[in-house]
Amino acid sequence: MDTKTALLDAAENAARAFGIDGFSYADLAKKVGIRKASIHHHFPTKDDLVIALMRRYTNDLIASLDKIDAVSETAGQRLRQQIARYRLALQGGQSLCLCAALSASRDSLSPEVVAELGSYRKTMLVWLADVFAKGTADGTILNVGKPENDAAACLAVLEGAQLYARAEENLNRFDEAVAQIIGRIL
Repeated sequence: MDTKTALLDAAENAARAFGIDGFSYADLAKKVGIRKASIHHHFPTKDDLVIALMRRYTNDLIASLDKIDAVSETAGQRLRQQIARYRLALQGGQSLCLCAALSASRDSLSPEVVAELGSYRKTMLVWLADVFAKGTADGTILNVGKPENDAAACLAVLEGAQLYARAEENLNRFDEAVAQIIGRIL
């Protein structure tokens, strides 16, 4: 693994566990085994690092959604897999998805990072709206109103459920919070 990827991996793990303000370049240098000054070669500022993290995270999301779409026969299956993806991101209650972690530190984020978060969420909302629309068409998601509204509510529940589970380090809290969404899937 190259140094840049190792730094991004270490930063993502730290941000997801401790938030964006919960780690420093010194922490990353120690974790990766390089000098702190070397990090600045790859990411001159923490903003540069977080922007790179969000772009990579968005690209990973797109690849994951493509994979879910490829292996799922129904919209209900697609939604179940996405819910499972959010649950897995909790790592047993020790972590959050990067978006939820960064959102909790929004006041510390630059406008560029906030824009990257918006891009991620837009990708997620468009996909979820498509899932809810197809769920109506194939009959595998019940009580769909306006797909865009259901998508927004679903994303809010998924991110909120993560925060709830992380706060108590208890995956059951996530399961309780998403039960109503899961109950709509046939």
